[in-house]
Amino acid sequence: MPDTRKVAIVVGAGSGIGAASATELAASGYRVVTMSPSGRASALAETLGGVGLDGSNRKVEDLQAVVDLAMSTYGRVDAVVNCSGHAARGKVLELSDQDWSDGLELYLLNVVRMARIVTPHLLEAGGGSIVNISTSSPFEPNPNYPVSATIRAGLAVFTKLYADEYGPSGIRMNNVLPGFTKEDPGSVPAEWTRSIPLRRAASTTEVARVVRFLASDEASYITGQNIRVDGGVTRAV
Repeated sequence: MPDTRKVAIVVGAGSGIGAASATELAASGYRVVTMSPSGRASALAETLGGVGLDGSNRKVEDLQAVVDLAMSTYGRVDAVVNCSGHAARGKVLELSDQDWSDGLELYLLNVVRMARIVTPHLLEAGGGSIVNISTSSPFEPNPNYPVSATIRAGLAVFTKLYADEYGPSGIRMNNVLPGFTKEDPGSVPAEWTRSIPLRRAASTTEVARVVRFLASDEASYITGQNIRVDGGVTRAV
């Protein structure tokens, strides 16, 4: 009998939330296809019974390659998780044009390009889900991360526009907005988390569970949203 298990692509799965998301999805029955520039995502995929390759979310050819790998190996794509690295930090007017351009590539164009590549496959399949890992700061900007906050505010707009356009075809897109997240939250000094109502950092696994939920049919009526996973630190209501 053909294998009917769903397939999830995780870009940026070499460490952190991306690696935790790939692990959570595999544990939930997905066949995973991973990518990162370090080689760690490929190694993780092998341990999870999936496939992976080395590549960057800033290169169209690499994004195309990971989608092609999913289709050639499994013949389908049901979910995509887009994770990113870190952009430059600094005072808002001290950042260079290159810093802002790098942020655009890292935090917005990566999603736009992946959506352009994978959407035809999702349309052919009759639906699917794209989950983007954002940050808690687009709606309450943190001056320590001006590039991330500014560009990811644009990601929120793109996500709403995409959801409007492709919702009628059964394709959903949502953003996950993590707060202070560590693989080992217990190692974080208490004074670092006093402003967080839950008084602790999140674990990467806790965030990954939300990613898994949004990727799955359990979230079938959720699209175009920015889901905060920040321990209550955001003050907006």
